[in-house]
Amino acid sequence: MRNTAEPFITWYLTDGKPGHENQSLGLLGALARYVPVQAHGIPVSSGLVTIGWWALKVFPPAKDLPNPHLIIGAGHGTHLPLLAARRARGGRTVVLMRPSVPSSWYDLCLIPEHDGIEAEANVVLTRGVLNRIASGGIHDPGRGLILLGGPSRHYNWDPQSILWQVQSLLKQEKKTYQWVLSTSRRTPTSMLAALRNLRFSNLQVFAGETTPPGWITEQLALAGRVWVSEDSVSMVYEALTCGAAVGVLNVPCKTWGRVVRGLDSLAEKGVVTTFTAWRQGQKLVPPRQQFNEADRCARLLVERWLSSP
Repeated sequence: MRNTAEPFITWYLTDGKPGHENQSLGLLGALARYVPVQAHGIPVSSGLVTIGWWALKVFPPAKDLPNPHLIIGAGHGTHLPLLAARRARGGRTVVLMRPSVPSSWYDLCLIPEHDGIEAEANVVLTRGVLNRIASGGIHDPGRGLILLGGPSRHYNWDPQSILWQVQSLLKQEKKTYQWVLSTSRRTPTSMLAALRNLRFSNLQVFAGETTPPGWITEQLALAGRVWVSEDSVSMVYEALTCGAAVGVLNVPCKTWGRVVRGLDSLAEKGVVTTFTAWRQGQKLVPPRQQFNEADRCARLLVERWLSSP
């Protein structure tokens, strides 16, 4: 590994979407465990002005920043700015999803395998999107966590079905587990009210929008098993990354696309357990191998570009 006290200058372009920024910060956090990193977040948006920057070999959003070694971006709004930034100031580009232009235009593409494309020299397939969760934790075998989402672009929402699934878990395992349940900003308010009306002494219910920053991460580190509603795909991968045994609550999907295909693949490989399979006797088990894609991708970057010659 390169032996230097000088940090690797990294720009990460943001499109204003927390989920996309979370992916970039996940990679940066993992990278910082291997090499010194000086990270600079740069808000951008795609459009004709970006094409103009590319043509003129300028990148005004970073005019006061040092030249980068790496430029990272997640979200379609960062794809053209990544190219303009590299053309103007150098560095290697890393895009954290399937790009909206040819992948060959970037130095490295980290793309979820459920997108259904082939790996190439500059395309590395990941198990889901990257996140900021660190592997490990206490994982108390007597503690369970239930995380609920809500209606989304890919999934409908059936409150009665979710309520029945939650009750089934609590009834069957009330003598074994103490449960913490959290809703999210997408969860209908009527669902939260119904959950709070459940009468189980081993259940605590929290409204997701009222929990402090980092609360979910703390709960993931404590729980021995985690159930996540199927619509909360990123949370499924975060639960796997922390090392817990993960179950998936059934939610009706709108269309069978890449997101659904990715979860189905995890279930087929035994990485997660669906609620239907659990009802048929299948047990939840922790991932057999460490599930930390941000760390794996960070090590790959170090090996390719940031280690000693």
